[in-house]
Amino acid sequence: MNHPELAYRATLAEACTWLHAQTGKTWSLASLIAHGITPYVWLDYNDQFPELFGDATGGYAAPIFFQDDTQRLAAGSADVLITMTKDADKIAIQLPSPGISAPLDDLRFLRKDLSRLLEQIKKDALPAKEQKPTIVESNKGITKEQAILAFASLVKINLEAALMSGEAIFGDDGARIKSSTKAAKNKWLWNPVTLALGLNDNYRVPMSRLKRVFMEHEFLMPWTVQWHDTLALLGE
Repeated sequence: MNHPELAYRATLAEACTWLHAQTGKTWSLASLIAHGITPYVWLDYNDQFPELFGDATGGYAAPIFFQDDTQRLAAGSADVLITMTKDADKIAIQLPSPGISAPLDDLRFLRKDLSRLLEQIKKDALPAKEQKPTIVESNKGITKEQAILAFASLVKINLEAALMSGEAIFGDDGARIKSSTKAAKNKWLWNPVTLALGLNDNYRVPMSRLKRVFMEHEFLMPWTVQWHDTLALLGE
């Protein structure tokens, strides 16, 4: 979908004005965040954070996706504070305290994200019988392939075999989501938080490495809050 009147990286005012024209509703920073739109801030190269930039010596657009950071914006913060973002190579990274600050005017929103949101709003407005089926990635668990991608390099065991057997990982079901075990094996899902705890408890995988895993893989982002809450309970 082409919207030439909308900039590739729109300001907050441009994004809200465009969506208002398309939907007839009033939009704000809080409502954009509530609808899953990721804000970005352009970071010029800063030798205090060389690990962020890699080969992007001219700077890059850094996403703001960490829940604490986005909730702060949604609550009406007078500025932007980034405590976790992705580097120029799209690897999640936690910034040294206090993070990076920027004015609200520096916030940008990708045209493709806004266009996708508009498409979804239009689909949701259709009568139920006219809605086109969409494939939505499940946040109820991670697939075997995702579990192997995230955790296999941390242990010497055959993680795929351990996952499928349900043994030697953690808990009665080997970290599997119980409701998924009623389906075919290729539909089984695993709780990554339970899996990570099992790898730490049974195979002594350091918590520092497990914390890095949850920062590096985007498909683990929906589990970040549960992971942090669990670490807090464990005093980690």
